Amino acid sequence: MRHALALARRARLAGEVPVGAVVVQDDRIVGEGWNRPIGTHDPSAHAEMVAMRDAAQRLGNYRLGGTTLYVTLEPCVMCAGAIIHARVQRLVFGAMDPKAGAVSSVYDVIATPRLNHRLEWQGKVCGDDCGALLRDFFRERRAAAKAARQATDLNSG
Repeated sequence: MRHALALARRARLAGEVPVGAVVVQDDRIVGEGWNRPIGTHDPSAHAEMVAMRDAAQRLGNYRLGGTTLYVTLEPCVMCAGAIIHARVQRLVFGAMDPKAGAVSSVYDVIATPRLNHRLEWQGKVCGDDCGALLRDFFRERRAAAKAARQATDLNSG
């Protein structure tokens, strides 16, 4: 999870929402990613998706059986679906996502009994650190937006 946090910080430096993800198999990193939808103009470039694409390329297989995905934020519906389709064995995430979480916060995609793949999951791992990174990012964004509005008001007045 510490490596995923470092990747989240990389996303933040690029102006992306700070989320990082790592795919591990047999105690070695086989894929990594951080949020890139803004920079790549790709709505599917969430950290989990980027990390799973990287792992699939490195492993030469779109199935990621026997892997653990570590991500700093509870996956959304899109990512939860991809995690299931990739056959990830275990999911470990940091901060809960009370607005769009698809593991247990808002939706329960991972445990839907109709789906043909089950995986283990654990949340709130390094949750305080992961949550603080996201809160700080959005606090800074709101402050910058407020300053921009105030500058516009001064210039137009």
